[in-house]
Amino acid sequence: MTEKNPDKGYVAILGWSLNAIDAIDRFDRRYVIVAPSWAEDYAKANDIPFIAWDFDRLNERSHEIAQILKDEGCDVAVPLFEETVEWAGAINSVLLDNARLLGQSMLFRDKSLMKRRAQLAGIRVGIFEEADNHADVVRFLKRVNQTLLKLEGDPDDPIHFKAFDKAGCLGHRTIRTVEDVDSISNDEFPALLESHLDGWEFAVEAWIKDGKIQFLNISEYVTLGYSVFVPATPELESWRPKIEEEINKLIKAFDIDFGFIHPEYFVTSDGTMYFGEVAYRPPGFNALELIERAYGFNGYQGIVLAFDPKTTQEELDAFFPTPVEDAKGHAGCFGAYPRRRVVERLEVPEETAKNPYFEFHELAQPMEQKVTKRTAFGTHWGLVYFFGENPHQLRDLLKAQEELDFYV
Repeated sequence: MTEKNPDKGYVAILGWSLNAIDAIDRFDRRYVIVAPSWAEDYAKANDIPFIAWDFDRLNERSHEIAQILKDEGCDVAVPLFEETVEWAGAINSVLLDNARLLGQSMLFRDKSLMKRRAQLAGIRVGIFEEADNHADVVRFLKRVNQTLLKLEGDPDDPIHFKAFDKAGCLGHRTIRTVEDVDSISNDEFPALLESHLDGWEFAVEAWIKDGKIQFLNISEYVTLGYSVFVPATPELESWRPKIEEEINKLIKAFDIDFGFIHPEYFVTSDGTMYFGEVAYRPPGFNALELIERAYGFNGYQGIVLAFDPKTTQEELDAFFPTPVEDAKGHAGCFGAYPRRRVVERLEVPEETAKNPYFEFHELAQPMEQKVTKRTAFGTHWGLVYFFGENPHQLRDLLKAQEELDFYV
């Protein structure tokens, strides 16, 4: 364990992630992990400061954990997962004596409220609506296509169905026909419906302190739900001034003073930028690990700096590199999923394993032979990692993985 600085903040980390714990343990901030009781034995065995807590749902006991952490001397709570964002808001409203933080966290958790808040602030969003049942989805699909002046026989434009409070791609479906609506189970409602936007989709990771962007990364999606790399190609990076302008609008709209945000955007062919959604926690697809591979700084440590009320601007300036310019190369990953309905074993394709950009994978042997049908994004079986100098070469390599069998 790295020696801790008693003059700096004491942070409560909400959620269990070994990558995050390892990074924060090597940092100079005092910390305590707040996670479910199933992690307690491991924490004790490895001398990890730990408080057991069940994050099932915010309830009348929410104030109890805030008081426990206040008595412990914690300065701020940091959410690691979507499910702990609201908890962090509730706890920080007590620790930082700012009641607005709970309301802010609820905006980050509810995709419909989030869109409305952005729209009220003059941020461009697509057409969206809430759905409580299958009939609402069918009605929205027909109305969107009627608005687009589709003629009989024309293929319908798709719409997107997103769970209100699930992270990223989880619970995200593309609905193209009325028949697709039948595959949605009742327990997936209520949900958010969105019109489809043709364009370049990308994500942003922004560390914020005192209402200012301290470091901004642009993650380029090759195929949503399959592959991403950082830094982006020069073509997407050329939009950086406009993207920073949009992030500053978001900071103002959601009244963000500190922390870390992970928004998604579309740029259409005419250069119009549309806001998709924003999360107030680390992104999926191990994006922070990709950023560390490309730049050398640890994103989890950066998040602690952004949350800690005792962090100085000098520390932030010394910690974060210059975007793009200081990158050592481009890092990307591909989420592998079986392309066959029956599989026997994991077998990394030879053309992948022998490619000089290939680094390693986190794929495991299949637990069962029959593959369940993929109903939504974000359900890959593991990640395959690549690193190289040429972003276009890396992009094409990640795209090519979609046509290969990792499970045979």
